[in-house]
Amino acid sequence: MDRSNFKSVAQKIAAPALAALAMSTAVLPTQAGEPLRWRVPVAFGTHLPALGDNINYVAEALDAATAGEVQFKVFEPGKLVAPLSITEAVKDGKMQAGYTWLGYDQGRIPSAPLLAARPFGMEPWEYTAWWYEGGGQALAEAVYAEHDVHPILCGIIGPETAGWFRNEIKSLEDIDGLKIRFAGLGGKVMQKLGASVTVLPGGEIFPALEKGAIDATEFSMPAIDQLLGFDKIIKNNYFPGWHQTYTAFHLVVNAELWAGLPSDRKALIDMACTAGVIRNLSKGEAIQGAVIAGFPEKGVTANTLPEELLRELQVITQEVLEEEAANDEHFKTIYESQEAFSADYKNWKSLAYLPRDF
Repeated sequence: MDRSNFKSVAQKIAAPALAALAMSTAVLPTQAGEPLRWRVPVAFGTHLPALGDNINYVAEALDAATAGEVQFKVFEPGKLVAPLSITEAVKDGKMQAGYTWLGYDQGRIPSAPLLAARPFGMEPWEYTAWWYEGGGQALAEAVYAEHDVHPILCGIIGPETAGWFRNEIKSLEDIDGLKIRFAGLGGKVMQKLGASVTVLPGGEIFPALEKGAIDATEFSMPAIDQLLGFDKIIKNNYFPGWHQTYTAFHLVVNAELWAGLPSDRKALIDMACTAGVIRNLSKGEAIQGAVIAGFPEKGVTANTLPEELLRELQVITQEVLEEEAANDEHFKTIYESQEAFSADYKNWKSLAYLPRDF
């Protein structure tokens, strides 16, 4: 065997061993002073403004603040881990960390959607107040500790649109029988109303709409939905985003790895994520108006759901939340915590802010 063939064969033999070694060392603790190099798969493409690009801001901030001592290598959806399976990969030690929407964990962790997005829930800054000052962070950490994961709030954006629908939505009867892409607790509400609900990653929604596999979809804010091309197929975009009044993103870290980190590394990551939260919210709010202003050129109509319909959706949502709380103790605890915080916050909110029409 000549040297080139030998090298080729050796590489083929070594590759599986090297891959196994990489997996086995994923959760080795970092010693004080050691560089930190983490692979961070993401649930949303980093080309998507506000929805996906915030992790790049966090990674770049850490790199710059530490002169390269702390680095996140960000991997696009599906490159290392399926978008809906990031937390599981982090739990198993296959990845050190990931950047994701915890609502995708609903099947394994029933309380997770409350940490990610809740129908008729808090506004974004109210959620961050609950997380940082109202006990939300401790509750989330307790839930995810049971799954060997440490969650860090690392981004948040405002409401999604209520969705893109081929036909007008005027009553609850218009939802019955729809084939729709919907996620989180809002999806359970839609199922209760007779819709056939499926959860698809962002990259799979356009072809599903194009082929008629689904009739309608929700996904994100107008600037993101536009990039994914929904307006090329469907012209009815509904508001407000009742089902997702906030969209929170978390950096999920393998719990064993996090526990072994030096305190300075933990503080740096926490600080970068906290900065990421305000920068993410700011960007999400800044870029939507111009997109909506361009709807008429594309033949898109921005529709508002009738208040009567919203009130009915709120009633069904309450039923779903109470059912979930009855079936899962963690859900009940987090739900009651959010309700108590919102009741207290309302004393301020109802007096301090101008009405929406000012």
